[in-house]
Formats: sequence, structure tokens, C-alpha cells
Amino acid sequence: MHATHTAIMRTNEWGVEPGRREQVMSHYSRDTMQQRGYGGAGSGSGSMGPEQSGGGGVMLDMDSLSQQGSSMSYQRTYDSYDSAAYQNSYQNSYQNSYQQSYRQSPTNDIHSKHHADDSAEWIINFSNGKLINASLASSFLGCLFILLLVGTEGYVLCFVHVVCTLGLAFAATMAREILASDTGDHEMKSVASCIREAAEGFLTIQYGSISKMAVGVTAVLFFAYLMRQQTPGLQINSFVLAVLTGLSFAIGAACSAMAGYVGVWISVRANLRVAAQAVLGSVSGALRMSFRGGAFSAVVSACMCMMGLSLLYAVFHFISVSLYGVRAESVPLLLAGYGFGASFVALFMQVAGGIYTKAADVGADMVGKIDKSIPEDDPRNPAVIADLVGDNVGDCAGSMADVFESIAAEILGTMILAGSLAQEVKLETSYAQGYIFFPLVIHALDVVVSSVGISAVRHKPGDSSPLTSMKRGYLVTATLATIFFTIVCRWMLYTPDMPDAWFRFWLCGMLGIATAFVLLFVCQYYTDYAYNPVKGIAAASTTGHGTNVIQGLAVGFESTGPPAIIISIDLALAYYLGEGAFPSAPVTSGLFGTAVATMGILCTAVFILSMNNFGPIADNAGGIVEMSGQSEATRVTTDSLDAIGNVTKAATKGYSVGGSAMAFFLLFRAFMDDVAAFSAEEFEVVNIAKIEVLIGGLLGVAMVFVFTGWTMSAVGVTAQAVVVEVRRQFDEIPGIMAQTQRPAYAQCTSIVTKAALRQAAGPTALALLSPVVVGLIFRVVGYYRGDRLLAVSVLAGFMMFGSVTALLLAALLDNAGGAWDNAKKYIESGMHGGKGSEAHKAAVTGDTVGDPAKDTSGPSLHVVITTMSTTILVLCPIFIPSA
Repeated sequence: MHATHTAIMRTNEWGVEPGRREQVMSHYSRDTMQQRGYGGAGSGSGSMGPEQSGGGGVMLDMDSLSQQGSSMSYQRTYDSYDSAAYQNSYQNSYQNSYQQSYRQSPTNDIHSKHHADDSAEWIINFSNGKLINASLASSFLGCLFILLLVGTEGYVLCFVHVVCTLGLAFAATMAREILASDTGDHEMKSVASCIREAAEGFLTIQYGSISKMAVGVTAVLFFAYLMRQQTPGLQINSFVLAVLTGLSFAIGAACSAMAGYVGVWISVRANLRVAAQAVLGSVSGALRMSFRGGAFSAVVSACMCMMGLSLLYAVFHFISVSLYGVRAESVPLLLAGYGFGASFVALFMQVAGGIYTKAADVGADMVGKIDKSIPEDDPRNPAVIADLVGDNVGDCAGSMADVFESIAAEILGTMILAGSLAQEVKLETSYAQGYIFFPLVIHALDVVVSSVGISAVRHKPGDSSPLTSMKRGYLVTATLATIFFTIVCRWMLYTPDMPDAWFRFWLCGMLGIATAFVLLFVCQYYTDYAYNPVKGIAAASTTGHGTNVIQGLAVGFESTGPPAIIISIDLALAYYLGEGAFPSAPVTSGLFGTAVATMGILCTAVFILSMNNFGPIADNAGGIVEMSGQSEATRVTTDSLDAIGNVTKAATKGYSVGGSAMAFFLLFRAFMDDVAAFSAEEFEVVNIAKIEVLIGGLLGVAMVFVFTGWTMSAVGVTAQAVVVEVRRQFDEIPGIMAQTQRPAYAQCTSIVTKAALRQAAGPTALALLSPVVVGLIFRVVGYYRGDRLLAVSVLAGFMMFGSVTALLLAALLDNAGGAWDNAKKYIESGMHGGKGSEAHKAAVTGDTVGDPAKDTSGPSLHVVITTMSTTILVLCPIFIPSA
């Protein structure tokens, strides 16, 4: 084969022994290439000469991603190719330009350019002794810092810090195991290195933009708080309050950005190891690598969230309580900026990453599958590298930041609510601290129980599918979570005056755990092709593209009903249970019951997030296998993991919607408490019959729909650019289909990177600025109408109506998109004519429509729910005129 011949020549040039030829040849059998449609009629010859059609080796010369300058010379080499002239052309034209371009690059060594990974090597060489010493030192210094600032009351924060440190140590052991495993052959490493470099390059550009905007927002927050008079409810002067708010925002934004980066850092390394395990024929090894890759980022994200909050609380407690005499119960109000910072970064990462991944995916599928009828992740598709990069920057980075800000918002909302409850019922300081720190301890134990569950995920010979081992791990996690939840409720929520209160709140938590399980099942029912909704979409595909889309929309609309009913029942029961815990403060006590139920839903969040992150890693591994020309048996292994990943991703999206919805109700109450603190007036009721409040609600609903339209349009516009470029390359480089010329992968990645960041600006600005503009307008209206709290009342309507709408719309988009995707896979499994049939073409259309719904607009709405609330919460003072 021509491509194999090229790969072997270059392998020898790179200093690999000649015996490598046979190993490379084994990966490119004629049978495999003919099955994939690569080979020519003349491939029956026993020799693998350059005149034959290649099997992917030429596609593995990925240097064009960073050294595009040599590509034209390389293509001319192929255009004028014949067996004799090839050697001279290669030596004189390609090799000279290739080496010249590398002399101009930062490094002359190809191995260091493509395969060196200093951070991975550092972790591999980090011994157990060093890890133990680092954990002990971090635990000691962190606890010493907390105790110096908070005193003996900070022992709970010390416990949280120690647990998080041990969680990070566990994550480090998983990372070391993954990175030390086999990395496959040179072709696989070449593909993986290109994915890694392009993903990290996108994050570098994205973080540069986010950091500039974050500095501007920090300055706005500082001056907004500085210009206010001293807040009556906090007894802190405006300058200190401005500094604390800006600092908390900056730390929250930095931690959220780090969580997203960690998600990509491990995923672009684990994908290669998963592919290598699949090549070795180890299903258990491939499952272990992919699941632990997702688990690493989940554990690190949760630990960073809680460590950031606990250390920040200690600092703010010292400043506000020790220096200014503020009540300890009011300290959580000062942390609202942390949640806003986390939401701010998560929104940008989710929107931009979602646009990137789906624009590349749609562009690659529309031309590759529909126009050219080539397989997914085929190396002949110019957009395939951009598609694989999108799995990481969208599904991994975006979801990591999403869950980070959801956990942060839920913890902050519960802490603020606990502080209000403690003041209303006049709890003693020690008992009040138990209620305030309760959410931190619950989520710290989430790391513990999820780590045990992660360790239990092992593929056994009797398992029917990899999903069986994940369900087993989740059962272990949920069982341990129930036990620890009981212990923590009795330990932290017991009060002598109300000895039964802890039991009522424990029931609320059990309700939340059950709700999480039911939500997961409901989402699986509507998105898994083992059930009727997806089978119905597949059946509708047999009659055309239009009926596929209609049936998919019907499933999406219907799927909003069960989650709404489940969440409503959960909220009502939790409120009624909590209401009786402290009869002297029934409203606040009932709301705290809903907060505990929310913690029940999220107390296994680390394990659920591990399942979510498993999917894109397995998907990427399949792409590496396809592009490096591995055997069909290897691709079957990665496809089985990818199919399970689609199910877990779809199910966890519903879980995320439920968590965001419950967190919103906590933030709404926290907002009302914030208004009371900053205005020194009662703010217990919002009159939705008031015309201004109704207008606010209408604007909130409109913002959600416009945001969804803009994100979908962004995917469409970017995908169009990709389609045009991919079709141009197929037209102008005719050797792509014959494997005699390679696509310009870098061109597609460059288009998607620039367009995704540009297109993300509009939707994110809309979500962030809409509540600010509405609040400022109605502050002016309130001033002239003599209603000091009019603006915050309008914003309460904006928040309530907008969040409820976003909740249902996100469920519709997530489930419809997941159902379309799995209907396509159901047909590809051989049903209704299988691949290439008319039903399959219709299913591809439905999947294309569903891609931006389930991976861009839907997940982005999860973040909008909390971003809207945290924006209004942290900017609350600027909407209240001074008395």
C-alpha cells in the first residue's frame, strides 16, 4: 500500500528499527481496508507496493496541524507520484521542506514535537512516598491555616480539607495508573498527539478571552459594592465588602476554569490508553482506562470546589467575625461571588465548547456520511480531527465546569439558608455551625463513597455489557451514601430543643437519593434504544426524514412531563417534612428540607459525573482506532464502549437538569435573604400579579428561548463553514478518497476554533447582561414610583419564570437529541435495513438536528439556570437604592 510504504519510510527516518515494518504492515491488512472501502481492485497482489490504495497510514502524518507550511509540497509530491519518481520527490521536495519547517519550529525533534508529554511523565514518576508526603503536608498546613483563622470551631472545615486532600491523592493514583499504561503504536500516538495539541490550543485561546473578561467583571463588582453605603445587615464597610466580593468571584472563576482544564487534560491522554487496551483485546482494560479517566476529573473537580469554599470561608470568617463582629451565620452571604465566578466561567466553557464539538460533528457527518458514505471517524474526512477535539473541549471541559458550578451553587444556597434558619430559631453557635457546614460535609463524603464505587467498576466475565459493572459501582456508591447521610444528619443536625428535626431532614435526604435514581431511569427510558420511545423514532425513519424529525420532537416534548412531576413531588414532600422540623420558622425550615433533598440528589454526583466523562473518552478512543487503521475487532470493542457512553451521557444530562433545578430553588431563597440583608427590610413575598413582576417573568422566559435560538444558530453557522471547507477539499484534492493525498485537517480545526469563540460571545452576553439590564431599568422605574424594592421584585419574577422555562426546555433538548442519536445507532445495529439504508439516512438527519440540542443548547441551559440566579444574587446591592 502506498500509505503504508510512506509510513514505513518515515518511520525509518525517525530512527525506528527496520523490523517495525512487519508490525506496521499487520495493522493494514487488505481485508480490513477493503471492508472499509479503502482498497482498490488491484490489492490482491502479495506485495504492498506504493501503487496500491492505502489504509490510513498517510492520514497519520498529522504534522500538518502545526506545520501546514509543508503541506503543499507534500501534496505536489503525491500529485506527480510514480514508483520511481517517488523516492526523488520525497527526498528532494517533501523531506527538505519538512525538515526546514521543523528547523523554524521551537524544536527540531519530531518525537518531542508530537509525543513528548512532560506533565504526564512527571505524574508517572511521582512515587507513592512523595504522594503520601504531599498529602500529609497539605492536610497539616490546610488544617493549621483554618484553625488559626476560625479557631476550634473550624474542625469541621479541617475534616473537609483532609477528605479533599485524600480525594486528590486518590485521583493522582488513578492518573498515574492511566498514564503508565500502554500507549499503542506510533500511528495511534500521532493521532492522539494532534487531538491533544488542538484541544489544549483551543483552551489556551478560550482562557485568554475569559481571563480578560473576568478581570473586567471583578472591577465592576468592586466598584459596584464600593459605591454603596455600609450594608445595615452586615456591619462591614463598603471597601472591605467590595474587596471580599471581588476576591470570591476571582477565586470561583479560577477554580471553575481549572476544573474544566483538568477534564480536558486527562481525557486527551486517556483516549490513547483506551485505544491501546482495545488493540490488545482487553475489554476490561479499555473500560477501566476510560472510566477512571472520567473519574479522575470528577474527583478533582469536586475536591477543588469544596477546598476553595472551605478555605475561602475560613478567610472571610476571620475578617468579618473576628475583625468586624459580624454574626457567623451571615458569613455565607459574603461567599456569593464564588458561585457567580464559577457560573461565569462555566457558561463560557459550555457554550463555546458545545458550539465547537457540534459544529465539527455536524460538518463531518453531513459530508462524510451523507455525501461520501464513509464511516464515522474515517481519516479521509478533513473534519475528523476537529470532531475528536470537540469531544474533549465540549463534553469534558464543559460538563466539568457545569457540575462544578452546580455543586458550588447548591452548597452556597444551603449555607445561606442554614444561616437564616439558625438566626430565626436562635440556635446556639455550635449547632448553627453544624447546619451551615452540613452541605460541605455531605459533598466531602460524596468523594469518599464515589471513590469506593469507582474502585468497584470492574468488568467481570459474566457481565453482559460494560454498563453492568457501572450499575454495580453506582449501587455501591448509593448504598454507602445512604449510610453516611444518616450518620452526618444525626451528627450535625441534631439539636436538644428539637430532637426529631434531624430525622425529618434525613427523610428529605433519602427522598433526594430516590429522586436521583428515578431521574436517571426516566432519562434512560427516553434515550436508550432498549425502550419504545427510541424504537418509535427508528421505525418512523423508514418513512422518511420528516417523520423521523417529527417523532423525535414528540419524544422530546413528552419527556419533559415525568421529570417535572418527579421534581414537583420531591419539592413538595421535602418542604412538608422540613416544615415540621422547626414549627417556629416553618417557611425557612421547609425550604431547608428542600435543600437537604437537593443534597440527596447530588450526594453521588462524583460517580455520576464519572459516568458522563467516560463517554467522550471512549468515543475518542474509537476515533484513534479508526484513524490509525486498526482491525475491525478493535473497532468493535471501542464501539461497544461508545454505545454505553451515549447511554450514560444521556442519562446524566437528566440528572444535571434535576440538580440545577433544585439548586435554583435554594438560590432563589438565598436571593430573598440577600435582599433582606442589604435593604434592612422584610422581603418574604413576591406578588406575581404585579404588572412589573409579570413583565420580568415574561422577559426571563424570552431570554431563555432567544438564548437557545442563538446557540443553535451558532452551531449552524459554524457547521456551514465546516461543510463548505470539507466539500472544497474533496473537490480540490481528489486523491483524498483514494488515499493518495491527505486532507488539510488544520484548516478545519482553525475554522471551528475561531468561529466557536466568536459565536459564543452573543449567547453568553445575553445570559449575563439580561438580568442586569432589567434590574437597572426597573430600579429607575421604582425610584420614580416610590417603590424601593421594585427592581428586586421584578428580578425575582425574571429568575423564577426563566429558570422554570430553562428547566423544561433543557429536558426537551437533552432527551430529544439523545433519542435521535440512539435511534441512528439502533438502525446501525442492523435494524430497518442497517447502515446505508434509507432509514439510516433519515436517522442521520435526525441525529444531525439533535446534535446541537443535546450537546450545545441543552447543557448550556443547565448553566443558564444557575448563572441567572448567581448573577442576580451577587449583584443584588446595585438594584437596591440607598434608603
